[in-house]
Amino acid sequence: MPDAAKLALVTGASRGIGLEAAFALASRGFALFLAAEGTAEELAAAEAGCLARGAPAVAHGLFDLAEPGAAEAMVAAALDRFGRIDLLLNNAGIRCRKAFGTYTREDFARVVAVNLEAAFFASQAVLPAMRAQGAGRIIHVASQMGSVAAEENALYGLTKAALIHLTRNMAFELAREGIQVNSISPGPIATQFNLDTWGRQPGKLDTMVGRVPVGRMGEAREVAEAILFLATAEGGFIQGHDLVVDGGYIIH
Repeated sequence: MPDAAKLALVTGASRGIGLEAAFALASRGFALFLAAEGTAEELAAAEAGCLARGAPAVAHGLFDLAEPGAAEAMVAAALDRFGRIDLLLNNAGIRCRKAFGTYTREDFARVVAVNLEAAFFASQAVLPAMRAQGAGRIIHVASQMGSVAAEENALYGLTKAALIHLTRNMAFELAREGIQVNSISPGPIATQFNLDTWGRQPGKLDTMVGRVPVGRMGEAREVAEAILFLATAEGGFIQGHDLVVDGGYIIH
């Protein structure tokens, strides 16, 4: 890895927003550590795509972030491979769509573990390295559902609202140490997962598009562009901000 290259650790990097974000960062010269719970083949393909886009170095690892200690092990693996982490992109997330009143404790524990605990403890784990470097950036991928209510989204929305608050509190505490913390809240994005999920419900896609003032679904690359902005913008005066990328979903 060239001395000038910065290292980005991206979770949920094997598909969707995480994959597009990794490609965008690679195109700007970041070295990458890609983490996901998908398959080794998916991560190998993601690694190849990053290298093809100019990343000076890429490594990857499979981690189930619902497991205690997995977030810390992931950070340790990235530091062992590259010796530094300049950007932590906490993108990994899962959903559990149920009517309120039907969630189990198992549902609650797993969604909170992946969507919130993993980001919390990964962020804590990178602090010593970022403090030693004198700078670092942490970006949490939240959701517009952290700001609005919707059917069958009580648990998912809870974790994303907590992630937005975590962003603000971390930013408040870490700003004077040169560590910049922000979040991104994507709206309805045309990832394959969303298209498959909504496509199984008659009329759901049309309903979702109807709620977006710009009249279409967003693309994962559009969220990746916003992530790239927060990852590369000069200076550190954007601090504790939740950048909503939702085509206007939450303004009405």
